[in-house]
Amino acid sequence: MSLLTIFDNLHHFVAIVLLAVGALLPIVGPLSGAPIFLSMTSDLAPEERGRMAKAVAVNSFLLLIASALIGAYVLDFFGLSIPPVQVAGGLVVCAIAWSLLNSPNSPPTLVGSGPSTVTPVEFGQRAFYPLTMPLTVGPGSIAVALTLGANPTRGFRPLVMTALAHALGILIVALSVYLCYRYADRILKKLGPTGTSVAMRLSAFILMCIGVKIFWDGLHALLAGAFPNAAL
Repeated sequence: MSLLTIFDNLHHFVAIVLLAVGALLPIVGPLSGAPIFLSMTSDLAPEERGRMAKAVAVNSFLLLIASALIGAYVLDFFGLSIPPVQVAGGLVVCAIAWSLLNSPNSPPTLVGSGPSTVTPVEFGQRAFYPLTMPLTVGPGSIAVALTLGANPTRGFRPLVMTALAHALGILIVALSVYLCYRYADRILKKLGPTGTSVAMRLSAFILMCIGVKIFWDGLHALLAGAFPNAAL
């Protein structure tokens, strides 16, 4: 294998990694999700919040990599397409954002007072729902991951290289989720109680807008498929 071929393969690998990061990171939005994460884990001690951030990051990685590698096949098996997933997920995101917007007007506790009474089972359940899905990895992120893996390259070697590149890109996104959530208290402590409350409300409103957009994208696709000649 010539040096030029190795360079071309490396360039292609890096391009796929950057594509995965660039497509997923803005939708996952770990920095904007940090106030919401802190608000929904305010009953946990700092050590438990750190473990929760790690669990959410691991769950996010597994969910995204599964969506990218086998998600399209799973949807085909159940006879589903992306639009119904977007409609259902958008409604869930909107419901969670609405509850956060109408929560008591008090900033989240930045430092826990002691160990919480959350059981390991409740801890694991909360780490997946709602903190991982749909707050961190929502229908939009899953749709993007499905799109990344929807057109696999032909040949075993290119397929393996593409899968590894997607895995590395998703790993970078998961690490950013862990860092933003793990140190959410330090980030928001600099804002103070008022700034933290404002950031949480603003993040919840943005989450509501994202949920509406995801819902409308799915509904628009369903209507366009049902009424192809209608002007939507």
